[in-house]
Amino acid sequence: MPPDQLTHYRSRAARALVLLHERELRQFLPVWHRAVAGRIRLPATDDPDYASLETLLHHVLRASRGYMTWMCDRLGLPDPGIEPAPGPDVVAREAGRYLEHLLERWRISLQDVEPARLDEEHTARWGATLSIDSMLEHAVLHPVRHRFQLEELLDAQGA
Repeated sequence: MPPDQLTHYRSRAARALVLLHERELRQFLPVWHRAVAGRIRLPATDDPDYASLETLLHHVLRASRGYMTWMCDRLGLPDPGIEPAPGPDVVAREAGRYLEHLLERWRISLQDVEPARLDEEHTARWGATLSIDSMLEHAVLHPVRHRFQLEELLDAQGA
């Protein structure tokens, strides 16, 4: 479904953030592929999500799924039906297919949410108190942050 067809949303704010999330995830994936092709080395860290480029991609996709399942749960909506993200051992091969599945489920899950419900605050899985609107904004910026990191590494490592 092309983005311009998301006119059925009750909340224009939710619609905008769903579309921005889609745009940012679609922009992240080619940068990730460039990082793989350029054999970018991630900085040393104890964070398991940075063990490899594959674990980083898995992290970004898994987090996107988690944001939507969390929002649907907190809003009392049905499970969005997003399959788990492909594991690091297969994520490079399955990322394109999974991304389309993920974004399809994102496009429909919040379409009937009343605008006022976006202000409801809930405790996120990591302990922060966030409104649904704030979680949507977080979901938009998550791939932006990781894309920015990879672009800096590409520049620094001459790839």
